[in-house]
Amino acid sequence: MSVKYWIVGGEYTNTDFSELINGTARVKGPYLDRDAAVRAWQRLTSETRHQCLSRFTIAEEAERH
Repeated sequence: MSVKYWIVGGEYTNTDFSELINGTARVKGPYLDRDAAVRAWQRLTSETRHQCLSRFTIAEEAERH
């Protein structure tokens, strides 16, 4: 089983982070190892840290062969 990592998120309507603002969703990846995904996530969050309604997370996708 191989694993891919994705960075997903965007700008939300409130600090509950329950609803994305239409058109702001972002997906980056895939990354083949978690360390690469973490480095990319750190870069992205450092660029958006001044935006209190932006939030990104790393999602893991397991591929079954």
